[in-house]
Amino acid sequence: MVIVSVVLFVLALVVGAVAVASLLGRLPRNRFAGVRTAEAMRDDETFILANRVAGPTTAASALVLAIGAVAALALSGIAAVVGVVVALVAALFIAAAGGSIGAR
Repeated sequence: MVIVSVVLFVLALVVGAVAVASLLGRLPRNRFAGVRTAEAMRDDETFILANRVAGPTTAASALVLAIGAVAALALSGIAAVVGVVVALVAALFIAAAGGSIGAR
């Protein structure tokens, strides 16, 4: 589970970096990170606003991933697997909810 934990920590760092850039308005318009709906990609100002709105939930998603990484290290057996799966699913739903709010 150490490898899974490291992967989750790295993912949490990447998502956290996107969250910080989004909240500070420094996330450039791109194809890979942030809210990328047609409306949000219309211009730079709209992209920055959409991602500032989605930023707090993106940060929460990074926190959940970090908690999942700790759970992978602290727990053993099936409890560790369940903890990791729950953290991944929760992080995905939290990020999707923030993206949906940012897209509006």
